[in-house]
Amino acid sequence: MTRVPRLVLAALAAAVALGVAACGGSGGEQQAPPRTLTVSAAASLTDVYGQLKTQFEQAEPGTEVRLNFGGSDTLAQQIVQGAPADVLATASTRTMQTAQQAGRIQGQPVTYATNQLQVAVRPGNPKQVTGLPSLVGPQVTESVCAPAVPCGAATEAAERAAGVTLDPVSEEQDVRSVLQRVTTGNVDAGLVYVTDVRSADGQVQGIDFPQATAQGAAQSYLIGAVAGSQDAGLADSWIRFVTGPQGDAALTQAGFRLR
Repeated sequence: MTRVPRLVLAALAAAVALGVAACGGSGGEQQAPPRTLTVSAAASLTDVYGQLKTQFEQAEPGTEVRLNFGGSDTLAQQIVQGAPADVLATASTRTMQTAQQAGRIQGQPVTYATNQLQVAVRPGNPKQVTGLPSLVGPQVTESVCAPAVPCGAATEAAERAAGVTLDPVSEEQDVRSVLQRVTTGNVDAGLVYVTDVRSADGQVQGIDFPQATAQGAAQSYLIGAVAGSQDAGLADSWIRFVTGPQGDAALTQAGFRLR
């Protein structure tokens, strides 16, 4: 039998060891595969959820949170139609019920915050807007959310309470689009949430009006796990994070009211 030289055996052993180390992580242990969480959330949550995403990813190493923002009604319909998502966060009870009634929400959603309307105007309030009645007429142009969107439903409730009917130049599919119409100067005023005004960093001024607290005008925020989530445990972790102390702090700072 031909004997293999010791140097050759040593080289083979070293190569095998290097291959094992390359396949494993530190200490030969395999690294856990990355985990991805997809969250569909109301547009008015854009800033606060962006902040919580960073905090959550730091608390859960190896996790990536993908945020999908839009009008709550649109997002709920996407979930009903089977769009891939792990968590749904809406700006109204009605839109969350759309997904619930279709069997697309696992368990009971959590109501965790509320928001109310303000009239967003350009800094200095050049049109001297004082409330909803001052928006009526051709002297002021305004934008609102479409009625199917929570901020649109809230606007209609506020109009009824004030006894006025607005004639907006546009009805947008989410509240951030309304805000953008004001910040770009396309309209004089827009009906948005308190939190949207705060997020604009001085680009707009918020005008309070009493009908913002009328029945149906103040909106509740709900969050729930989507049935069939690819990572139900991670979805539950996100929900606990948003509704826990760190979420409460971020929401309060953004101008939401806690439930």
